[in-house]
Amino acid sequence: MKKRLLLHICCAPDATVAIEELADDYDTAGFFYNPNIYPGTEYDKRLDSAINLAAASDLVLKVGQYDAARWFEAVTGLEAEPEKGLRCDTCFRMRMEETARTAMGEGFEIIATVLTTSPHKNAEKINSIGQEIAYEHGLEYLSTDLKKKDGFPRSVQLSRELNLYRQNYCGCIFSKTRE
Repeated sequence: MKKRLLLHICCAPDATVAIEELADDYDTAGFFYNPNIYPGTEYDKRLDSAINLAAASDLVLKVGQYDAARWFEAVTGLEAEPEKGLRCDTCFRMRMEETARTAMGEGFEIIATVLTTSPHKNAEKINSIGQEIAYEHGLEYLSTDLKKKDGFPRSVQLSRELNLYRQNYCGCIFSKTRE
């Protein structure tokens, strides 16, 4: 019997390779939780794309609450942080915490995230945060670096094939204003 894995999904393009790689080994469900995405219309585009990917992949998709005010409160004082700094760590932690809480409430044994697909994200740091949070909740954490083995180019290819919306910034207002 396969272990149940709840996969945090930040966006459909990044999820493509994770779904492809994990489907055979785990009973995987997706969890779209991203209160960091700005503006709300961008959130809607990414959510719609995740829903379309889930339907095309036969993936159960759970959707967390979009609470941008909670995210802004969490990163207050970190607005001037550079990309890959403490603000990003706080954002990763917030999203992985909610993933762990949801996993615990729904009987999942393992959590993971697709954030490591992006060449702009530090997989080692993301995995470290994920491992810490999983441990605190009595869960396993599946460490990944989905950009390796041509994962990122594969995500671009799959996104085109599936006609998925592909964004050009991480999602938060601070990354958008630094384009």
